[in-house]
Amino acid sequence: MAKNNSPKSASSGAHSLPNLSRRNFGAVSVAAGLASSVQRVSANDALPSTEIEVDIATPDGTCDSVFIHPSNGVYPGVIIWADIRGLRQTFRDLGHRLASEGYAVLIPNPFYRSAHAPVPGPDFNFQNPNDRTMVFQMMGKLTAPGAAERDTIAFIEYLEMQPTVDKKRRIGTAGYCMGGPLTMRTAATVPDRIGAGASFHGGGLVTDEPNSPHLLIPKIKAEYHFGIAIDDDEEQPSAKDTLRDAFSRTDVTADIEVYAGARHGWCVPDNPNYHEAQAERGWRKLLSLLNSALT
Repeated sequence: MAKNNSPKSASSGAHSLPNLSRRNFGAVSVAAGLASSVQRVSANDALPSTEIEVDIATPDGTCDSVFIHPSNGVYPGVIIWADIRGLRQTFRDLGHRLASEGYAVLIPNPFYRSAHAPVPGPDFNFQNPNDRTMVFQMMGKLTAPGAAERDTIAFIEYLEMQPTVDKKRRIGTAGYCMGGPLTMRTAATVPDRIGAGASFHGGGLVTDEPNSPHLLIPKIKAEYHFGIAIDDDEEQPSAKDTLRDAFSRTDVTADIEVYAGARHGWCVPDNPNYHEAQAERGWRKLLSLLNSALT
């Protein structure tokens, strides 16, 4: 077992973090998480990847996370926001798949303020009222004002301290279900560092609340892809038009698509609504976006 001994300064990044980072996060450091160095090789032998368990200190506590990167070389960083079932094996698998394509991937436990991953756990049942209450309480801590923004800065500082991350290139972010709107908060928090964002079956992208994610679009400089589930579109058919209108008033491009036949959760293999063909289309969309935007 080896410690993750990373440099303690992110000053070599091509784009500096906002003053908020230096003012409020000066005491934030990466806890030296023990590295269980798991190596995998992609099916096409493209790039072998290494998985490391890390603890990232944030102003709200210690976020247990997984950092998965190609075993050799320097690559763009990507932050993955998991769905409502949190950091688990299916997202580790996604991280390895993305790393095999040439990306250094950070997957945090979004519920670290409540418990260590895996949480809410393998027995979680969204149809169970007690389970729903539990997960919504955990989500409340994540969606509280400023929480995701504080996390974003800590996560970017972590990535920019890693020797496997190319600081000259911008960072990408992708999110699933509840992770979709979190990508928008990430992109708006450090707009000069986030170059690509993708939301797949994101929930609550457009709301009537004063903190609705779509209101952040004027701050976002990242190119975007929104993959919308058919049932989410049926429930809120105007959301896609609101997103298109908001992005049309900016200088960045947003690709917004309702995926035919794909219901909420279709991208995640352990979700009952997993739709392999459309999930693979979404995967290709994500890769195309990252490849073109992370310059």
